[in-house]
Amino acid sequence: MFPTDVLLAYLAACLVVVLAPGPDNILAISRGLSQGKAAAALSSIGAGLGIMCHTVAAALGLSLVIQASPVAFWAVKAVGGVYLLWLGYKALRSRNLISFEPGAHQSLRKVFFTGLLSNVLNPKPGLFVLAFLPQFVSAARGPVAVQMLVYGAIFAVLTALIFSVLGAFAFRLSGWLKRQPRVGTGLNVGAGLTFIGAGLSVLALRQRA
Repeated sequence: MFPTDVLLAYLAACLVVVLAPGPDNILAISRGLSQGKAAAALSSIGAGLGIMCHTVAAALGLSLVIQASPVAFWAVKAVGGVYLLWLGYKALRSRNLISFEPGAHQSLRKVFFTGLLSNVLNPKPGLFVLAFLPQFVSAARGPVAVQMLVYGAIFAVLTALIFSVLGAFAFRLSGWLKRQPRVGTGLNVGAGLTFIGAGLSVLALRQRA
């Protein structure tokens, strides 16, 4: 069901996608910088579970329904785009997405759900999964839905693991950043602008046949 050559090509493609800068890995890195490895890991796991939500939706055909229905597509796009804009606004206004003040830290539960929602409410990963996974699926190799779920699970696990590693490496820089408040401010501004850019790109998405 999963030929070695196809699986290796899929893994290579996943690595490129996961390592590309985006709101989810920036969120995990920010958590690692400000709150440590556990927060980075929980944010990363949330993003990975978000990928699985999109995969299950694609396997069940829900993504096709959203893509085909103008109202559903607009609703998902609006919610996801506004949520990313709100995260960006918060980062720019409070400058505490990366903060070393204990009072500014979020609970680990909130860190996890922010990581999850930033992915689930973003229609771009859903549309990407819908377009990406079928390239490696073949009806001749078994049930298509099972293949989609397995490939999605691989994508989700790689996302969680790589984001966790990035967050852990970021944590090693936290000691230096504590002594460089201007750099921390710049990172908060950069993260906020990234979220806003991602939100605007989501709102600019057009429905395709």
